[in-house]
Amino acid sequence: MAELFDATLTGSDSTIDGTVQLNNVDGFGPAYEFTSIDNTLHLIIAKDAEGNWMRVAGTEPYFTGWVDELAEQITIANQQQF
Repeated sequence: MAELFDATLTGSDSTIDGTVQLNNVDGFGPAYEFTSIDNTLHLIIAKDAEGNWMRVAGTEPYFTGWVDELAEQITIANQQQF
C-alpha cells in the first residue's frame, strides 16, 4: 500500500493539491487522509464492511464526489507500488 503520495481533488473553482497519508482510524482500520497543501482541506476515507469507500472525517463543506475521486487515486497509487 502507498504510505504517502501527492493527489489532486476537483474544487468548485479550481483543483486542490495535497498529499495522502495512510493511517489507522479506530473502528475502521486502514484509512487514507488527504491534506491540502494550504492545510484548509482534510478528508479521511476508509472502506466499510462491504468494501465500499466512505468518508470517515474531514473538514466541512466537502463535495461527495471527492470520496470517489480520492479512492480512484489511491487505487492507482497502490497499483504503481508493484
